[in-house]
Amino acid sequence: MRRACALARESLDYAGHVLGTWPAVTTLQIDALVHNFIVSRGAYPSPLNYNGFPKSICTSVNNIISHGIPDQRPLQEGDIVNIDVTVYLDGYHGDTSRSFAIGNVDEKGKHLLATAYEARRIGIDVCGPNRHYRNIGKAIHDFIHGSYSSPISSAQQSNRKQRPSIEDIEYTICNAFSGHGIGREFHTRPWIFHSKNDEPEVMEPGDCFTIEPIVLQTGIRRETPIWIWADGWTASTENGARGAVFEHTIIITKDGVDILT
Repeated sequence: MRRACALARESLDYAGHVLGTWPAVTTLQIDALVHNFIVSRGAYPSPLNYNGFPKSICTSVNNIISHGIPDQRPLQEGDIVNIDVTVYLDGYHGDTSRSFAIGNVDEKGKHLLATAYEARRIGIDVCGPNRHYRNIGKAIHDFIHGSYSSPISSAQQSNRKQRPSIEDIEYTICNAFSGHGIGREFHTRPWIFHSKNDEPEVMEPGDCFTIEPIVLQTGIRRETPIWIWADGWTASTENGARGAVFEHTIIITKDGVDILT
């Protein structure tokens, strides 16, 4: 599992390197290059042909908030693109994603990226053995809505980013998608809800799952509708609101939590 996750991280780093070729690069070209990178290392890109998904990675641009299919549209100055990579190596899946700024992104876009990055970190901070899974959603919800109280010490907090703030922006968490258990199966229990919930289960050593809150930037504090394109995969906000997400695969240990990606 650790090897699969390490390769997923390396593959995502490589995808980020490819983005450095902007403005010529398309998401379809990124997909082909990352596919070759994964296969050359003896692994298989988990999304390819998974329930009919046609490509090796997911690339979600701006208001596409999940499961975007790589295409021939060149990435443009100011875009925000999430690249989601999962590899299958030695019988295990490793899953990770990151949202990237293309060129000079506007200030609200930078704020969105900072907020989404922190939301993932805060979700991970509350994980550990004998802790409730519902703590993840509560911590992220409280952070997004400004009432988060960190469980880490004040000394540790001094080295952490605090909640970013900006005027005239509201954020919501997309509840259409969740994190998930992962290992020998791509998607399995536990399902990780990133907003308030009543999940009764507790984390135990050996539990392995993803944390991947999709943060939506809007002007209203209520859930933003999501619709799925005719391809059956591409998920977009109905009102054009942008989203960003950062994802890690983590494992619960007897002493706490390890970030595998």
